[in-house]
Amino acid sequence: MVSNLRLLALIITIAYTFIVGPSRALAGSPPHRMAWLHLPRRQHQLRRSRHRSATSDQAGVRIARFARGLLGVPYSWGGDSPRSGFDCSGLVRYVYSHFGLRLPHNSYTDATLGVSVPRRALRPGDLVFFDGDSHVGIYIGENRFVHAPHTGSAVQITTLTSTWYGQMYDGARQLVGRAGRLLRDL
Repeated sequence: MVSNLRLLALIITIAYTFIVGPSRALAGSPPHRMAWLHLPRRQHQLRRSRHRSATSDQAGVRIARFARGLLGVPYSWGGDSPRSGFDCSGLVRYVYSHFGLRLPHNSYTDATLGVSVPRRALRPGDLVFFDGDSHVGIYIGENRFVHAPHTGSAVQITTLTSTWYGQMYDGARQLVGRAGRLLRDL
């Protein structure tokens, strides 16, 4: 058993030496300075994070576009489909289920999902909450969101600065994370 462990250690050492070069392997230089990595680690991470933001934005734009396609569907308390109508959390649930994420039919629970987003950093696809988290909508960009507001109305677009919504704004949650992955993949 001990000889097997020694053999394994020798193989790993030889492989490491082969990959990073004998002088670096013996000097114990960190792996992020390996010869085959063309960019220093910091630049590589910055480049990758810009890609993640672009991909995340693209996923959010698709979510926002899909939500906009539901404009005019009548409000129905407890509704969660275009056929039965929507309430606010039913709309959010329906839109996100189209993209493979099953959300609860409850705005208060939705307000605990994902990560908090400051108002100045909102991106399409983020959830926006109002009136003690009792109302939820989907941010679509340019200070606007799609939502199912109340009985007698239909799914519509409203601005975050309109009188009631501007005063009752509670915050936002982002469910689209790195590399455009939905919450279930974060």
